[in-house]
Amino acid sequence: MDHLVISDIRARAVVAPLSRPIRTASGSIDASPLVLLDVTTGQGVTGRAYLFVYTPLALQPLLALSAQLAPLLRGQPVVPLARQEQLERQFRLLGVQGLLGMLISGLDMAFWDALGQAAGCPVATLLGGAPRPVRAYDSWGLVDPAKDAAELARSIELGFRGIKIKLGGGSLDHDVATVREVRNIVGGTTALMVDYNQSLTPGEAMRRVKALEPFGLEWVEEPVAAEDLHGHAQVRSRSTIPIQTGENWWFARDAERALTAGACDRMMPDLMKIGGVTGWLSVMGLARAASMPVSSHLFIEASAHVLAVTPTCDWLEYMDFGSAVLARPCPLVDGCVTAQGPGLGIEWDEAAVSRYEI
Repeated sequence: MDHLVISDIRARAVVAPLSRPIRTASGSIDASPLVLLDVTTGQGVTGRAYLFVYTPLALQPLLALSAQLAPLLRGQPVVPLARQEQLERQFRLLGVQGLLGMLISGLDMAFWDALGQAAGCPVATLLGGAPRPVRAYDSWGLVDPAKDAAELARSIELGFRGIKIKLGGGSLDHDVATVREVRNIVGGTTALMVDYNQSLTPGEAMRRVKALEPFGLEWVEEPVAAEDLHGHAQVRSRSTIPIQTGENWWFARDAERALTAGACDRMMPDLMKIGGVTGWLSVMGLARAASMPVSSHLFIEASAHVLAVTPTCDWLEYMDFGSAVLARPCPLVDGCVTAQGPGLGIEWDEAAVSRYEI
């Protein structure tokens, strides 16, 4: 089959509603700022992906950056690795972190989506595997166990096999009380994870993690600043609870640095920062060599594909930022998510896009 050829790139900004606002130690996310990417080809196939950009302040800069990248890619074949290498060369002196890295990763996902659609199969199949159920956990922000008890119990009724809550918004005593009460709500057989969102110093992290050991936690996530690999290693050396990190790694090199530093027991790359599907493939190889469990961060639809072919697949994070603009959101079935197709299974609900577009 001849290569698909990129004819244009279209980017649109939306601010979509969330069914449940996300409160963290670093601030609150009350709506979902998204950049929707459409890569059109001369063969009539359109690849799609979206970026969750955390703040509406990043929407217009990303649209402008997309418009600047489009001329570099028009007329090029849809070969994800070659396009990523092209852009890395183009921006070698600038570097590919930040907004540029997000856009490169998002375009990579759209390229893979286009290839899957052209082949008439899911991306998981293109990668040598097949869609399969991946266990999912419901990802919460800061919680008030008294006010949120019914909704937390509802998550278990829906079939989620794990619950993650965020901590760090108060004192150590507050964290301990919150975890104790949530553990009582969700029961002893449900996996319970906690996420500090980089809010602690290494010393304080060691103190708090020690206090949480009695509650049978699945992991403690990003207790210190993401770039503080030595700090993560320090906390890990003093913890009986696995330390999870990776959502803020930029491309495979950051994963290599973290593994070399002994910064984590588990990893959760973010498709929008790790280099899309192409970057994920490199990192999952590192994880296999290290026998390290791999979970996803956000991006339910695409993550279901890459986790399906990840040898050390662990958990899929179910934090739903995209469904409001999707024609076919990924369903949860028996506590698991299965990749949809063809491609990544992403199709816009254009009426919703029009309603939320800015």
